[in-house]
Amino acid sequence: MFLDSYHTQAGASFRISAKQASDFAKRVAGDFNPIHDPGARRFCVPGDLLFALVLSRFGLSRHMDFRFRSMVGDGTLLSLDENEAGQLVVRDDEGKGYLEVSREGDTNLDAAAIEAFTRCYVAFSGKNFPHVLKPLLEAQGVMFNPKRPLVIYDSMGFSLDRLDLTAPSLELVDSSLEVVGKRGDVRLEFRIIDRGESVGRGSKKLVVSGLSEYDPAAMDDIVAEFYRLKAAYERSH
Repeated sequence: MFLDSYHTQAGASFRISAKQASDFAKRVAGDFNPIHDPGARRFCVPGDLLFALVLSRFGLSRHMDFRFRSMVGDGTLLSLDENEAGQLVVRDDEGKGYLEVSREGDTNLDAAAIEAFTRCYVAFSGKNFPHVLKPLLEAQGVMFNPKRPLVIYDSMGFSLDRLDLTAPSLELVDSSLEVVGKRGDVRLEFRIIDRGESVGRGSKKLVVSGLSEYDPAAMDDIVAEFYRLKAAYERSH
């Protein structure tokens, strides 16, 4: 399974090390956000890795909604279970919840279809910055703190018309940013395509914290650093 390198089983539970999280972010998602780097002061496991592990364990359902409750740290012992209400829940050994998933409809357990959908969604998600976020922030005249950029994965959901996916891809349909004080809610709407046919739709919500006035030079530096890190990683791998 392609996720074996990105988590470690511990009996019925599992852990994700900072290195495994960072490798997933860079290799699979193309995400070079420093918050996923080992040693980062506010390190957290990518939400998309938790998303991927849920699909690999429970399959791809016709309708799914993911709500992220908290950020996972380095090596936290986690379990992935179905609760009394039928929700899938990622939580630690003290009961703290990190991700809640509701699902409806038929479920596809085919590993190839699940991996194909996971990879296409995660690759799409990894392009949030700078491709989508920068223009939205610039248009509103706001930006995150360049010294402590904090973009939190809040939720996502999708509905599929069919589950027999072979070569799915995601296409951004609409994006918006609502600013409330120092907080910004980003919404991304996407279409799911398979074999040239629209087979579903979904949306994703991000929260940008600590907003201040847009600084073109500071943003240019952040984008340049993103591409520098990307190029350095690709040269070494």
